[in-house]
Amino acid sequence: MTLRRQVQFWLISLVVLCLFLYVFSSVLLPFVAGMAVAYLLDPVCDRLEKLGMGRMWATLTILFAFVLILVMFFILLLPLLGNQLALFLEKFPELIRKLQALLSDNFPADLASVAGINAEDLQSSMSNLIGQGASFVGKLAQSLWSGGQALLSILSLFVITPVVAFYLLLDWDRMVARIDSWLPRDHLAEIRGLAKEMDQAVAGFVRGQVSVCLILGSFYAVSLALIGLNFGLLIGMVAGLVSFIPFVGAGLGLVLSIGVALVQFWPEWPWIIAVAAIFGVGQFLEGNILQPKLVGESTGLHPVTLMFALFAFGYLFGFVGMLIAVPAAAMIGVLARFALKQYLASPVYQGTDHPVSGQEEQVSE
Repeated sequence: MTLRRQVQFWLISLVVLCLFLYVFSSVLLPFVAGMAVAYLLDPVCDRLEKLGMGRMWATLTILFAFVLILVMFFILLLPLLGNQLALFLEKFPELIRKLQALLSDNFPADLASVAGINAEDLQSSMSNLIGQGASFVGKLAQSLWSGGQALLSILSLFVITPVVAFYLLLDWDRMVARIDSWLPRDHLAEIRGLAKEMDQAVAGFVRGQVSVCLILGSFYAVSLALIGLNFGLLIGMVAGLVSFIPFVGAGLGLVLSIGVALVQFWPEWPWIIAVAAIFGVGQFLEGNILQPKLVGESTGLHPVTLMFALFAFGYLFGFVGMLIAVPAAAMIGVLARFALKQYLASPVYQGTDHPVSGQEEQVSE
């Protein structure tokens, strides 16, 4: 009966949480962003406390530095990125037409000899494919924009988020201690172990992946801008920021960059090869240096699981859902592995005629 009541309690809590997110998703962004900022900066605050600084002054110092960097970004980079985005959207139909004409004029004979399709069929297929891609991009942009409009206003994000982050960062340790005092005493060690594992999974991915995305975005943007690629700064930043989805960020950036490079540089192949080489170097750095050093293997999230979580949470809770998708997926993964261990060690799996063995050691992390 006790186990049944516990299961009922946690299921009801989960349902209430989902309903809360669904109902208030349009106003949660500043608060979710504030919680994320506080969570990311808490280790820095703890380190400053160990150096002798009070919690209040450590919180003020960290938030001031964070807001200053953010303001400098919006003053220096955002206008440039906004101008490139507006120009890219304006020139996008023309770029598509030029790319289609270039590919149709230069490659159909070779493709026809290999694949057995004529130039007219190839051009028609390309037109349909490009049209569908443009339609998808347009719908995605419209969805993001409409979701953003539902977040009260952009002003609320920049006004409320620092306030929420300040109070949460100031009281973070006290809040953790208070929540710890509410835990059921019979399962205290078990819940603390799960919470620690969740924290390691979320922190390992979020804090590490934010660093990876910023480094890759800066590398792609600066490199593409240096070779003179049109919209290189915008494409590089977008590719870097989407790099938290395995292969998607680099793949998207590569496709956009090669498309723009073909229109801009054709038939000067060295520049087109240079664009591809930039993303090759970026993938090498990400896979061999950045990911192992900054992220590691702490999350246990399969790339397919990560992409499903982003789509599912985004569909259910909008833009706010996409923000909480990765931490939620990491925590659900910890709980799922724990439940699997319990199942493998239980009589349901072992059978009544077999003693409980250490099957949980065989569960893959």
